Amino acid sequence: MELLNQIMTWIVAPVAGYVFLLHKNVQGNSVQIAVLNAEINNLRELHGREVKDMKVSMERIFEKLDNIEQALRK
Repeated sequence: MELLNQIMTWIVAPVAGYVFLLHKNVQGNSVQIAVLNAEINNLRELHGREVKDMKVSMERIFEKLDNIEQALRK
């Protein structure tokens, strides 16, 4: 019985504590990864909108330049 008590005290309890700490760290990392993934998706969406807005702006600029060119040729 004394041997079982020693095994529980010096082997099982520290291993259980270590496993608990690993589990806690993995859960924290999982939450951080989920937050980062959400931020990345948000940034991708914002970047896509900015690119689309820039394309529209460039099209308007080229239309105005074409109108100026046509007016100068007349």
